[in-house]
Amino acid sequence: MFEMDLVNVLIIVVLIIVTSIWYASYRQRNAFNYWKKRNVPHIEPKIPYGNLEGVGEKFHVVYMIKSLYDKFKCTGVKYFGIYQWRPIAIILDLDLAKDILIKDFANFTDRGLYSNRKYDPLSANLTTMDGDEWKRLRSKLTPAFSSGKLKFMFPTVTRIADRLCDVLNEKITISNKSVDIIDFMMRYTSDVIGNCAFGIECNSLNNRNAEFITMGRLAIKEQRHSPRFLALITSYKRIANILGIKSIRDDVAAFFMHAIQETVEYREKNEIQRNDFMDIMLDFKNKKNTNNNEALTFNEIAAQTNVFFQAGFETSSTTLTNCLYELAKNLDVQNNARNVIRIAYEKYDNQFTYEMMMDLPYIHQIVQETLRKYPISATVNRIAKNDYCVAGTDQVIERNTWIKVPVFGIHHDPEYYPNPEKFDPHRFDSEEVKKRHSMAYLPFGEGPRGCIGARIALMQIYTALVTLLHNFEFLISSDSVDSITFHPKQALLSPKEKVYLKLRPLKSITCK
Repeated sequence: MFEMDLVNVLIIVVLIIVTSIWYASYRQRNAFNYWKKRNVPHIEPKIPYGNLEGVGEKFHVVYMIKSLYDKFKCTGVKYFGIYQWRPIAIILDLDLAKDILIKDFANFTDRGLYSNRKYDPLSANLTTMDGDEWKRLRSKLTPAFSSGKLKFMFPTVTRIADRLCDVLNEKITISNKSVDIIDFMMRYTSDVIGNCAFGIECNSLNNRNAEFITMGRLAIKEQRHSPRFLALITSYKRIANILGIKSIRDDVAAFFMHAIQETVEYREKNEIQRNDFMDIMLDFKNKKNTNNNEALTFNEIAAQTNVFFQAGFETSSTTLTNCLYELAKNLDVQNNARNVIRIAYEKYDNQFTYEMMMDLPYIHQIVQETLRKYPISATVNRIAKNDYCVAGTDQVIERNTWIKVPVFGIHHDPEYYPNPEKFDPHRFDSEEVKKRHSMAYLPFGEGPRGCIGARIALMQIYTALVTLLHNFEFLISSDSVDSITFHPKQALLSPKEKVYLKLRPLKSITCK
């Protein structure tokens, strides 16, 4: 009898599994006919990956989207469809992009990114929150990035940039070999953000194996999930949440939770005020906000502080690396930049001040061109809250449709940027900018959900760039890559290979 019961149970289990697989396959086949049924241009998908075959393993998703952007752009359609476990609309028309990101933002407030507040509290941050939760956090955090806060942080950033200069000089004095630029840029941004977010001396420049930089590298280079699996759990967020799936590595999460807890307890116990990001978080924790009479919890503080560190650490170090690489390949641009910096130092009595940093339009243009050629994110993502009629057509973007504005494709479109592979800061001369559509440049997104930390990211980039160019010449060496390609397994657009450059000191290094 027992054996018969066991056989019956096994039969039932097998039937459930087979039925579940059949149903999932049925749903996926139905979903993969979505764009065909609506007569929207698309690429035929393959079960089970849709258009993701090879993505995250052989190449970064940006290359797939860029090739499709080029294929459909010449047809004149406003958007086309792809399948990433589910249907996604890729926007081609810049007026439509502007409507989605700005004019009709109320219908496209959400990004649809994955987080798990219960099992993975650090994942529930401003970048992943949607709806009213996002609005509440955004309104609270905005004051942390005011001009006044940036000016207060500036001396800390310049001090760390000077230390970067000293460390690089020590490195090339000991060894005349090429320098792994991205390693030093990561150590610099780790120290800057660690100071500004935690009020902690991370000591990454002095010790490349310091805990903050080690955990920062782990969070980027050895992520918990592959891009393909992350796309899967993002597509089925409710199921993933029920199953308790995490997106952040346990060791990384434990380290940052502990570091934040220690910082909070130390500041509250000793009544320390630094007028930095953490102070603002503690104000929200200990004092009810007058806007909505609701304080932030410790987990919310930890999540925002962590994302502030991770976002500023990776994005700024990558941009600096890409920028220095392009300047090494384009010595005329580098020399012009250095001459501009020399004149600015003379104008400001040889003092690198916040006002001087803001008074360097050519340096700003160099960074803009870097972010044009190497945007940090391949796309800007949104979800339609309700059915949306596309202006000038009879098409409707239906409720819950995922939408991507292809930033990399737009930034490399010869219609907006002739000879797009050329590095040319003059594309951002004021008169040239006026000629282009406002949505032709989207390194930080656009509209109410644009990157809240853009200004502090630019400040640490400008500060490092000015300090480095004032003291070093950057040159291509035999170790340098021919071109920068993107790592297939990382979400953001990060170099696949190390970026080596030769440094030549311009004078006795004082970095002041």
